[in-house]
Amino acid sequence: MTETPLRQFKNHPRNWRENFYVYPVISRRSRGLSIGVNLNPDTACNFDCVYCQVDRKTPPRIREVDVPRLCDELSTLIDLAKTGELFQDETFSDVPRELHRINDIAFSGDGEPTTCQHFLECVALTADLRKEANLPETKIVLITDACYLTKPNVVEALAIMDKNNGEVWAKLDAGTEAYYQEVNRPNYPLTHVLENITSAAKLRPLVIQSLFMKLGDAPPDAAEITAYIARLNEICESGGRIDYVQIYTIARQPAESFVTSLSNRQVDQIAADVTERTSLQAETFYAEEKASG
Repeated sequence: MTETPLRQFKNHPRNWRENFYVYPVISRRSRGLSIGVNLNPDTACNFDCVYCQVDRKTPPRIREVDVPRLCDELSTLIDLAKTGELFQDETFSDVPRELHRINDIAFSGDGEPTTCQHFLECVALTADLRKEANLPETKIVLITDACYLTKPNVVEALAIMDKNNGEVWAKLDAGTEAYYQEVNRPNYPLTHVLENITSAAKLRPLVIQSLFMKLGDAPPDAAEITAYIARLNEICESGGRIDYVQIYTIARQPAESFVTSLSNRQVDQIAADVTERTSLQAETFYAEEKASG
């Protein structure tokens, strides 16, 4: 990924042109164009994270997922990206050429994708479109809070992803139940998330995505980071496979005003603790990316 901060890192709008479900993003974590698929246009989510960067104040344009329309939107955006027409759009005209590739098609959006009743169907059609467009290097990514990874339809969808360069990014922002409740404001306990991550990671390597921040002026303390690292080790010791860990912080406007970003140095220290105390690699993403040189 280019080390020069891009304006696109700061703005990931879900509304693109006349689309309801599919949108282009230049993401600091995707190293290229990420085509987002929003299966939660109603903005409903089973977590209420203090750092959430989804606009939940503006009423949604629609609430249901129209699968044929979603398919048309995705097919069209893939074509625009492949031909380069997308990068003639004012929004993306200054994106460096090395980021023009379609890095992934990501199920993310305004809520938890696996809660959508059409999740399996949408994963299957995405796999078909990826093949039709001859994009063997493009990943299909699921960005998830991991609460529903063992649901039968989700298990089936993950099996399709496994055959189509799929990658699961599972959220784990805490090591203790108290901090997890404070940060994620979830509808399931931390033990449930850990069990689901471990179960899914026994079948394929997962990416763990972990966002750390200041609450007020306080970053997570040493005891919380120690507990978090212990959870990573427990997943691995139980037979779960973790490809790598993403350590990142706030880069856009969060839901709560008391939430602010960690410094680059603080992000680096958490990542260093992870690599020193586990067998895992950690990647870092900052509020302001480090300038080149």
